[in-house]
Amino acid sequence: MSSPRPPRVDIWCELQCPDCRTALTDLAALRARFGPELVVELRHFPLEKHKHAHIAAQAAEEARAQGALWPYVEAVLARVEDLAAAKGPAAERLLVEIAADLGLDADELELALIDGRHIFQVDADEAEGAAIGVKGTPTYEVAGEFLDAHLDQTGIRQRIEDLLTAQGH
Repeated sequence: MSSPRPPRVDIWCELQCPDCRTALTDLAALRARFGPELVVELRHFPLEKHKHAHIAAQAAEEARAQGALWPYVEAVLARVEDLAAAKGPAAERLLVEIAADLGLDADELELALIDGRHIFQVDADEAEGAAIGVKGTPTYEVAGEFLDAHLDQTGIRQRIEDLLTAQGH
């Protein structure tokens, strides 16, 4: 008999999106409710209207490689306004500064942004999101169901909890 699959939530997100920052509250509540076995998978969906979203997603992938994805994501989303206001290379400097503040290898993160080692992962997430109909962020995938929260997040946490509970979690 196979072991039960852990509860899982995929979130299509972008790191210059104020709505994704708001979604962090729901993710924290879900983690508290379902415990450490809850898998929350970040999927990148950089929006064209946010000029630094793609580079921020690449930086997040480097943070993932360094074992600090969610602390980095939360720190970047906490500074959405700063990232939006950044001009030119100031955006990259901000992303590197956030990494340094978290104790990550900021030089390696900066190098990753220069050499583009995570572009394919970000592009693959974005392409998959577009192919399955993601229109904005945040959008959740839970138990094969897509929950579009980019226009209204009301009731999303409860719907996610209901879907996970229906799966036996």
